[in-house]
Amino acid sequence: MQDDLLVVGFDLETRREVHVAERPPEQWKRLGYGGTGQLVCFYCFHGFEAAVGTRVPLVTRGRLGGKVRRHFAHPAGHAPLGGHSPETVWHITTKHTLAAWATSRPGVDRVRLEQWTPDHDRRADVEVLLQDGTKVALEAQRQLMTDDGWRARHRDYARQGIVDVWFWRPRVHFPHIVLDEGLPVWFYSVSQRMAATSLGRAHARTDQWWKTPDLSVFGLHHPPCRLDELERVTLPLGALGLGAGGATLPEDLRKRLLESQREAQQEAKQRQASEARHARALRESRERAARAPAPTPLPPAPPGSLRCEVCHRPLDPLLAKNRRHILC
Repeated sequence: MQDDLLVVGFDLETRREVHVAERPPEQWKRLGYGGTGQLVCFYCFHGFEAAVGTRVPLVTRGRLGGKVRRHFAHPAGHAPLGGHSPETVWHITTKHTLAAWATSRPGVDRVRLEQWTPDHDRRADVEVLLQDGTKVALEAQRQLMTDDGWRARHRDYARQGIVDVWFWRPRVHFPHIVLDEGLPVWFYSVSQRMAATSLGRAHARTDQWWKTPDLSVFGLHHPPCRLDELERVTLPLGALGLGAGGATLPEDLRKRLLESQREAQQEAKQRQASEARHARALRESRERAARAPAPTPLPPAPPGSLRCEVCHRPLDPLLAKNRRHILC
């Protein structure tokens, strides 16, 4: 099922967004179309492609394990003309899903939707305050952004000490400047309720590769570099962590990356140690030469005597043709 076919529910009694997987279909049937009517379309009620406050009770379709996943839908003839915008569906649902995910993460003190930054330059889709005081902005980005547009938003957040984490709609091209800034790229599928990201494959080991400041790039690494070959991974949103650096990979995947990087890091240490031993031996040799006493000057040679052109000692006339001692 594609994201643009989904409808998110809104419970008029609890005044909150609801998802079809939260309750058995029998309960939703009692609350939706043909029942009490308190389960309505979130988008219609909040004024997307309909007047604000429009109440359209929902039906539940599909079945668990079936070809069509269980989902909410408008009753026949009750949907807005042309349906809801796919971008609207994805953005609103992802924003609320990210807020619910952040609330469930350990170390989170507060989560709020649609909050302005202190200088009122930017409004985060989801503002998260961690218990250590770190502020995190979660952005659900449904459309392509230019490099300059994304960089301006990212640097505004950074200037105010806010960590920005971007989740992109699947199949939307993201600005590659994101990777240049050292940030991972996350995608979120509303229909599958799954997050995705890419790992960078190991870089080729070029000349003196062991002197590279970040040796992790010689194994699987995250985030990837701009020109890397990529390995895509998909995982439940709930498997991701959230900390002072933003969203984090689950422990088993982090271990896989560390294991992939370990061999290169060990070889680099061996090469660095070998270079250090060579440099130390050369330095000690030069120091010994500097401390050695000056050689005793040779006595002056009699006029007309032969000298070895190498050691400058007297040379037997038999060796005059070669102009040096046999061993010189």
